[in-house]
Amino acid sequence: MKDLFKLESGEKVPRLTTDAWIRDRSGRLLLVRRGHPPFQGSWALPGGFCDWGETTEEACAREAKEETGLTVKVGELLGVYSRPGRDPRGQTVSLVYACRPIRGKALGGDDAAEARWFTPRELRALEFAFDHGEVVREHLGRASKARRKASKAKSKARPRRPRGRSRS
Repeated sequence: MKDLFKLESGEKVPRLTTDAWIRDRSGRLLLVRRGHPPFQGSWALPGGFCDWGETTEEACAREAKEETGLTVKVGELLGVYSRPGRDPRGQTVSLVYACRPIRGKALGGDDAAEARWFTPRELRALEFAFDHGEVVREHLGRASKARRKASKAKSKARPRRPRGRSRS
């Protein structure tokens, strides 16, 4: 098999991957337990390598379906992760997309031994594959900051009641 991280000239190039950030209506995040090396047994965002001829959004939806059994609607690009060394198989560039589950039941499939929903509190104790722990903490922090900001704006928009008793 041809080395997928090298051009015909022998020059090494990064591979393109996608990861799905799938949350349910309760705010839980869907992760998969890796069934194969590297990081066998660790938790990861559902995702994988892009195939030739598909868009990154198509790859994200395909990988989510293969690894979790869920059909998802791929939405906003949440981030691009490209730190060398994040994958021991070679340099990768990963695009993380927000995804909404449309149908199906979360079950591990393909190279995922298990698929499971986690609350933000449960996520703190997990052993993550690749740099997914950093990715999860970053996006949970963003979501928490956005909720605080929205709550603050909502409280400022409420009309204030006069203090004290009204005189009739």
